[in-house]
Amino acid sequence: MQSRWRIFTPGWIYDEIFKRWSIDSCQMKDTRFAKLVLFLNAIVPLTLLLWDVYWRKVGANPLEIVTRTTGMLTLLFLILTLAVTPTRKITGLNWLVKFRRMIGLFAFFYGSLHLLTYLWFDRFFNLRSMIGDIAQRPFIAVGMVAFLLMVPLAITSTKKMVKRLGGKRWSTLHRLVYIAGIAGVFHFWMLVKSDTRLPLTFAFVLLLLLGYRLLLKYSPSGHPRANATLFPRE
Repeated sequence: MQSRWRIFTPGWIYDEIFKRWSIDSCQMKDTRFAKLVLFLNAIVPLTLLLWDVYWRKVGANPLEIVTRTTGMLTLLFLILTLAVTPTRKITGLNWLVKFRRMIGLFAFFYGSLHLLTYLWFDRFFNLRSMIGDIAQRPFIAVGMVAFLLMVPLAITSTKKMVKRLGGKRWSTLHRLVYIAGIAGVFHFWMLVKSDTRLPLTFAFVLLLLLGYRLLLKYSPSGHPRANATLFPRE
């Protein structure tokens, strides 16, 4: 695990993270530094992508590379968001929940870039062209459904919205993340024509995460129900 951290962070950041983690691994009350590290790591893929586009290192079809990359990042951050609750319950590291909102917002951020790439650079905001393209390629409609499901989750991610909606209604609304994740994986699977190993891998991981929640819900052992939402309050 330590070697993986060093791939994305300079040595002094790595040392600081594990120093703070070791001091209070169960609580980690001050998460500002860790959130900064998470933020920087989350924008690294976008920075590298923009760098390659600027220097024209994205091959003969840069639009496809940008579209595929932003779509993959959207799915990745969705999966990471759903993985927070199982990881927290299995390891007992309850402070992990403090990072879930940021991860979820990055999923929405990359999803917005993914959609914008299609609308702007592929269809040039031509509504008639988009309708015809969706009719010929249904996976686009599935992807748009997945993104639209994420919109109310992002809008209601603030503490004020939690209070305004009430905890129960807010939690019910944020269960849309399950449908968004399923639709996103299905969109990816429909897009891939030959080698489906990667979308099936995403589907398998998503199945495990959703299965864990069902196990908690219907288990007679009395474990608390997982509060799995995309943008929970902190």
